[in-house]
Amino acid sequence: MFSLEQIKFFNEKGYLVIKKFFSKKEIKALQLEVKRIKDEGFFRNVATDGDGKTASKDLVNYQVIPLNDKSKLIRSLPFEKKVVDAVSSLIGNSFVLLGDQMFIKPPKIGIGTNWHQDNAYFKITNPLGGTAMWIAVDDARIDNGTIHVIPKSFKNNYSHQRDPFSDHHIICEVSDDEGVGIELDAGGVLFFCFGTAHCTKKNNSNKERTGLALHFLNSLYISEINLEFNKSKKNLPFILGDKASGGLNEYGMIVSETWKDEVNKIIKGSN
Repeated sequence: MFSLEQIKFFNEKGYLVIKKFFSKKEIKALQLEVKRIKDEGFFRNVATDGDGKTASKDLVNYQVIPLNDKSKLIRSLPFEKKVVDAVSSLIGNSFVLLGDQMFIKPPKIGIGTNWHQDNAYFKITNPLGGTAMWIAVDDARIDNGTIHVIPKSFKNNYSHQRDPFSDHHIICEVSDDEGVGIELDAGGVLFFCFGTAHCTKKNNSNKERTGLALHFLNSLYISEINLEFNKSKKNLPFILGDKASGGLNEYGMIVSETWKDEVNKIIKGSN
């Protein structure tokens, strides 16, 4: 899927930007799903007033997690061939889906998620053994709070503490000056390893912005996953490798190779 040069960049910098990954039709289907999920009330404001508990009225950070039980489209996404090929290029030929989540940033009041490393949650020994796949569901720009990363930060193990402006997130102290803002058109993707420090910023624009994140883990590290994060490792969907069943073992049905059908259903239903 990726060139040797791209893989080398990921292994050296800890991230990789793919400007065009999903087609306009695919991203339209995702945008329609976001609207449906939002309309059905699945999003929750995780922003607080600074005490880590009280939901803020003036600051909003809408999150929904998990997604695979709420959307057949998103459930099928990790099994789509180009996704499988991309992830296997970066972390190997046997991996699971560790989780999925989505954030909506409303215009003007949508705050970001502060600097952190995913591996502060997951705690695997090799931060390059897992990768996040961050999908720009809408155009992601500096002014609407796109995702930022710190190159090579996976080589550092930053100290984390509770983020007082979230009801469950953590935060590490790094300098914004080290960060790189990743601007993507809708359908673009950022891959970054579990050790890459990243954040999103406030949405100062007049339009809503949504980002969808999937986390994939090389099967070798399943036994290392922090039990506080995932108490039921048996339910992790195997996407590629000897134990992969196309979703049958995890969901009771084959969901691999259904991505295109789900896209078509949603587009057709919107007409």
